[in-house]
Amino acid sequence: MKTAEIRKMTVAEIENTVVEARHELLNLRFQTITGQLTDTSIIRSTRRDIARMETILREKKLAEVSEESEA
Repeated sequence: MKTAEIRKMTVAEIENTVVEARHELLNLRFQTITGQLTDTSIIRSTRRDIARMETILREKKLAEVSEESEA
């Protein structure tokens, strides 16, 4: 998922996407253990997507807090 796509999402949408991505990562790990997953680079890209979403989520939450303190 691209950064621009994530930035267009709301905080709730990002949180839901992070939960789904973590569930997908869990499934990918199980597939690796059982030998069903042949392309292991998917795990790496999923982890990076999760980190990217969490970073943008944190930025949005900090922006909300700073707006509240200014008002």
